[in-house]
Amino acid sequence: MNSHRFKAIEEAISREPIITEQPSNRVSDFFGKNVFGAAQVQRYVPESACKALNEAIDKGITIDRKTADEVAMGMKTWALENGVTHYTHWFQPLTGSSAEKHDVFMDFSPDGKVIEKFSGSQLAQQEPDASSFPSGGIRNTFEARGYTAWDPSSPAFIFGKTLCIPTIYLSYTGEALDYKTPLLKTIHLLDRAATAVCNYFDKNIKRVHATLGWEQEYFLVDSALYNARPDLIYAGRTLLGANPPKGQQLEDHYFGSIPERVNEFMRDFETEAYKLGMPLKTRHNEVAPHQYEVAPIFEEVNIAVDHNILLMDLMDKVARRHRLNVLFHEKPFAGINGSGKHNNWSMGTDTGVNLLSPGKTADTNLMFLTFFVNVIKAVHEYADLLRASIASSGNEHRLGANEAPPAIISVFIGSQLTNTLDEFEKKSKPGKLNSSDKKALKLDLGRIPEVLLDNTDRNRTSPFAFTGNKFEFRAVGSSANCAQAMITLNTIVANQLALFKGQVDKLTNTSTSSEEAIIQVLHEYIVSSKNIRFEGNNYSKEWLKEAEKRGLSNIQTTPAALDKFVTPKARQLFENHHIFSKRELEARHEIQAEIYTKKIQIESRMIADMALTQIIPAAIIYQNTLINNVKGIKEIFNLRQNTLAGVEIKDSALSVELNENGNSGSMIDAQLTMIKEISERVGIIRNNIELMVEERKRINQLDDIIKKAHYYCEKVKPYFDEIRYHSDKLEILIDDSLWPFPKYRELLFVK
Repeated sequence: MNSHRFKAIEEAISREPIITEQPSNRVSDFFGKNVFGAAQVQRYVPESACKALNEAIDKGITIDRKTADEVAMGMKTWALENGVTHYTHWFQPLTGSSAEKHDVFMDFSPDGKVIEKFSGSQLAQQEPDASSFPSGGIRNTFEARGYTAWDPSSPAFIFGKTLCIPTIYLSYTGEALDYKTPLLKTIHLLDRAATAVCNYFDKNIKRVHATLGWEQEYFLVDSALYNARPDLIYAGRTLLGANPPKGQQLEDHYFGSIPERVNEFMRDFETEAYKLGMPLKTRHNEVAPHQYEVAPIFEEVNIAVDHNILLMDLMDKVARRHRLNVLFHEKPFAGINGSGKHNNWSMGTDTGVNLLSPGKTADTNLMFLTFFVNVIKAVHEYADLLRASIASSGNEHRLGANEAPPAIISVFIGSQLTNTLDEFEKKSKPGKLNSSDKKALKLDLGRIPEVLLDNTDRNRTSPFAFTGNKFEFRAVGSSANCAQAMITLNTIVANQLALFKGQVDKLTNTSTSSEEAIIQVLHEYIVSSKNIRFEGNNYSKEWLKEAEKRGLSNIQTTPAALDKFVTPKARQLFENHHIFSKRELEARHEIQAEIYTKKIQIESRMIADMALTQIIPAAIIYQNTLINNVKGIKEIFNLRQNTLAGVEIKDSALSVELNENGNSGSMIDAQLTMIKEISERVGIIRNNIELMVEERKRINQLDDIIKKAHYYCEKVKPYFDEIRYHSDKLEILIDDSLWPFPKYRELLFVK
C-alpha cells in the first residue's frame, strides 16, 4: 500500500475549519487600517508637505527632498506606532510577482547611540541587485546596479511587521525592469489623449483616468494532498492524472454553497485585504470543483494592479494558515475549467463621467460613441498585440478550451449597440441610444419586483466584451500581472484617440463643424473595424472558419504570440509614445520567451521524474502480482483430473472456466491481457521520455533564446500529451493502493 498517499488523504479528510476572528462586523471600522492613505497623511504629515504631495500626485511633478523628508518622518511615526520594525521598497520585477528587500528603522546618532531613522532619501530611492532579476540582457552579473524609486500615487502599506513602499524599478542605465514603470507611462499617455478628445464635448474635463476591476479565479487544494503531488509543487499544475467519474458535468458547483472550511479561509484573507485598503466585493464558487473567485470594486488602474499582486501574495500566506494551498495556474487540472483573471476596463473623468457609459442626451451619447468606437478600432488595429499581452505557458493550456475565450481576438458589443452601429453605418449618423434607461422584463408574477435589463447580454465566450459601461478583457490568465494587458490596452487606445483627434481637427480646419467631423470619422471607423466584431459563439468551429475569412489571426502558441511584441508595427507604437525603447521591448520579448522555455523545461523534467521513479515502478509491482497470479492459477489447473489434495474442483470460487485442455480460463486471459497492456504502456512511456530528453538536450545547445522557446513548444511539449495519456490509462488499471499520487477524485473533492 502507498502509505504516503493514503496518509495525505486521511490528513486532508480530518481537517477542521480554522475559525478566525474579524475585528468587527462593519468593514468600514477597519478598512484601510494598514494603509498610509489620505487620512493618515493628513494626520502625520505637515500641511505644507501634504499639499505638495497631493499636487505632485495630481499633476505628475517631482517631489522635492524637503517634502520627501517630511513625508518619511510621518510615515515612520505611523509605522512605529503600528508595531513595524522594517521598511522595504515593494516592486514588481519581470518575474511576474512582487519583490522586496527589508531594512530596519535603525542608524547611529553622532554620539554612537542607536536611533530609529527613516529619511526622505531612503523613502525616495533604494538599490536592489539588478543582475539577479530578469533583464533580457540589459544588466549582466558584472553590471549589478539598479534602483527602485517611490511611486507616491500608490499608498504605502503595512504587511506583517514591514512598511511596504510601492516603487518603480529601473536599471543603472535608465531602462525599466518592471511592470509599474511602463504602466504609469501609459496612464499619463491615455490621460492626455482622452482628455483632449473629451474637450470636444466638455471643456471642464481636466483629467481622464483608466479604471480596472479584476476578477481573480483560483483553485484550493489541501496542503497534505498538495505536498504529495510534486507536479503541483514544482509546476503549479498536475502533469498527470486521470479524469474522475464526476467532474463539473452536473454544473452543481458554480454559485453553490461555499464549504465551511473554504468560507473561513475567505473571511480571513478578506479581513486582511480590507485592512490593506482593497475593496473586495464578491466571493463565490466557480464552475470547476474546488474553484473559486474573488472580485473587488473597480479602482484606478495603478492601484488595482498593485492590489491584485498584493492579494495573490496575501491569499497564499493565509491559505497556508488554513492548511490549504492556492493554485493560480491557468489550467491546474485537465478536463475541467481553468482559471482566468477578467480585466474590466473603463475610463472616467475628473467630473465623474464614465466615458464608456451611454448617456441620456445627444451630446453625451455622441461622446460615449466616440470612445466606444475608438476602443473597438484600437482592438481591430492591434489585436495581435493584445493576444501577445496575455501569452504565457499556463494560458496556452486555457485559451481555446471550452471554458475560456479562444486565441482569436474579437469584440462583443451586444445586439442593441450592434443595431446602433449598423444604423450609423447606413445613415452616417448615430442612432438613438436609450441604453442608460434600463428596460423592464415583464414576468407577470405579482409578488416579484420588475427585473431591469442591461443594454447588453453577456457573452462568456468572447475575449473582449462590452458589458454595459466597460470592456471586459476575459482572456487574461489567472496568474498574470494585470499590468501587461493594461499597458497594451492603454497604449493602443491612447494611440487611437490621438489619431482620431488628428483626423477630426484636420476636417474641422476645412470649414466642417466639429460635430460633423466627429461623425464622419466615427463612420469611417465603424466600417473599417467591423471585422473584429462578433456576436456569436466563439467556441464554434464555424467561427474559426469565419474568423479566417475575415483575416483575423488565430495564434495558438505562446512563442508565436510573443513575437508580435517586436514587429515593426509594435515597435513603432511603443517607441513613438515613449512607453518602451527598442532595447526595452526586445528585452521583454527575450525575458518572456526564456520564462516560457524554463517552465516547459521544468515540466518536462518533472513528468519524466514522476513517470520513471514512481509510476513505472508501481506498474511493474502490479504487473508482477498479476504474473504470479497467472502462474498460480496455471499450476492449480494443470493438475490431472482437476483435483487438489484429493478434492475435485467443480465450480471454482475464482470463476474459472477451463478450456478443452484444462490449462487456462477467462481469468487467466484477462490477467494476461492486463499484463500485456501494462508492458506496452510502460514501454511507450519510457520510449517517449527518452526521445523527449534527447530533444531537450539538442535544443539546449542553442544560444538563441527565441528559437529555444519555439523549439521547446514544437519539439518538447508534444511529448507531454503522449506520456500523460498512457500514464492516465495505467492509473485506472493499477491497484489503487499502489498508485503513488493523490488522484483527481481526491484533489478536487476532499473538502
